Amino acid sequence: MLSDAQWAELEPLVEACRPKGKTPPQDLRRTVSAILWRHQNGAKWRAVPAELGPWWRAAQVFIRWARAGVWERLLSLVQERGVQLGMVFLDGTSVRAHQKAAGAARRGGSQAERSKREALGRSRGLSGTKACVIADGAGRAIAFRIAPGQAHELPQAIPLLEQLPGVPKWVVADRGYTSHRFRAHIWGMGARPAIPPQRHEAPVACPDWIYTNRNRVERLWARLKEWRAVATRYEKTATSFAGVLCLAAALDWLKS
Repeated sequence: MLSDAQWAELEPLVEACRPKGKTPPQDLRRTVSAILWRHQNGAKWRAVPAELGPWWRAAQVFIRWARAGVWERLLSLVQERGVQLGMVFLDGTSVRAHQKAAGAARRGGSQAERSKREALGRSRGLSGTKACVIADGAGRAIAFRIAPGQAHELPQAIPLLEQLPGVPKWVVADRGYTSHRFRAHIWGMGARPAIPPQRHEAPVACPDWIYTNRNRVERLWARLKEWRAVATRYEKTATSFAGVLCLAAALDWLKS
């Protein structure tokens, strides 16, 4: 159960972004606590402790709010505390999908099309998802993009940059993002890239005193993956898994 101090901080944010029906959800604090418990522990919905209310209510609220974009709005609201744009960091991670993550309702198309739609694919023989994040200078998540596990991170970079609230001074990323076209895009938006070249490429400017800060986004992923539902994907749909990422990131902002 959320403590009084935690709920006092979280309640106005939840009220500001949740759908407004004719009647408010019963026991909102208990339901949100159940949602957090389930995703932090990676358990089945049915395993939610009885004192946190009916498991089916928490499951319904989480899924319905994920479809309505509530968790993305929650992440946007916590960012009103101030995004640091001196440096921004791009990074991706592979998230292994649990066997129960497959099986989303069929909505037409081939199996390959459904897998792409639900951001599920195979990387090194294992089913999974590629999750990409853009973080601010303090190592806090600003936005996410997800793709099938075998996908490259670079195509997600420009859409992530477009979600920034302003123009950063530096865009920092690892060799996976090396591309002359991408560097040109960064210069064109008024920022500077700090992306090392591949070993077979000609040297490019990548100041060590900037690039050494990239560990901040790696520490961000380490914190987010303390949530078992982030470290392993249990959600059947891309919408729900994106909601888990945004919820975990919003709580990370509140702790900072």
